[in-house]
Amino acid sequence: MATTVPAPARPAAEVHENRSSASLAAAVGRRIGVSVLTLVISTVVLVAAWYALLALFQVDSFVGKRPQDVYDYLVTVPKAAENRAAIQAALLITLTDSVTGFVTGVVAAVAVAAAFTVFRPLEFVFMPLAMLLRSVPLVAMAPLIGIVFGRGLGGQAAIGGVVVFFPVLVNAATGLRSASPQAVDVVRVNGGTKWTALRKVAIPSALPNLFAALRISVPGAVIGAMLYEWLFSGTGMGAEIFRANSQVQYNLVWSIVVVVTFTSILLYTLVSIVETLVLATWGPAAGSGRRG
Repeated sequence: MATTVPAPARPAAEVHENRSSASLAAAVGRRIGVSVLTLVISTVVLVAAWYALLALFQVDSFVGKRPQDVYDYLVTVPKAAENRAAIQAALLITLTDSVTGFVTGVVAAVAVAAAFTVFRPLEFVFMPLAMLLRSVPLVAMAPLIGIVFGRGLGGQAAIGGVVVFFPVLVNAATGLRSASPQAVDVVRVNGGTKWTALRKVAIPSALPNLFAALRISVPGAVIGAMLYEWLFSGTGMGAEIFRANSQVQYNLVWSIVVVVTFTSILLYTLVSIVETLVLATWGPAAGSGRRG
């Protein structure tokens, strides 16, 4: 009789790695599915509310444009291609300004939150001051920011960064403080410094709070960029919407609002997907599947 040679068993590490990859892919797939479903439901709700509010307040059709009017302006009228090109060009500028402010605010907030965690007295001194500054309307602060940082890249980063800075700071500081004291003690007993405990324990524990703040801050970064464009640069969606309003181009005004709204929703969705990937790899429970 022929002897059957059994196939060599795969190493346990390879099996666990394949399971982790499959689990990550499933988590990302679920997140994308939920995001798409949320986007569809949000669109339906917004369109229904749009029609309902215009009808409820009896807004004149010359001023209050319906979804069909926006669709016609962007798709069916003879100058639709020209209209789309103008909005796309302005949107690209606004996205660039938004990314600049967003990155500036996030980096500054995470750095300050880390300093608060390592040097606790700093938080008691400066957090109330940060909250006090947060209560000042950005429109009131914007001229001062323009004077201090100028109308170029510095002002752009400062105005967008202010919108993002405070929610990220509060959530990041809360997340860093939520690290397990026992895990921190293990690092310190084995010769680790405060910075080592921050890197290996506190930051992974803070990631869920941090990403919650990032999702909230994405629309704020877009608003901050549009405010900068309106007050200082004269370009982008912020300048276009006020220019269109002053020129009674209400089709353009409503089209910009729709494009900015859905861009913010898409950016929010993108951050949610990145959150799933990061938490599955480096989050507090990232190793649970591999240890099972």
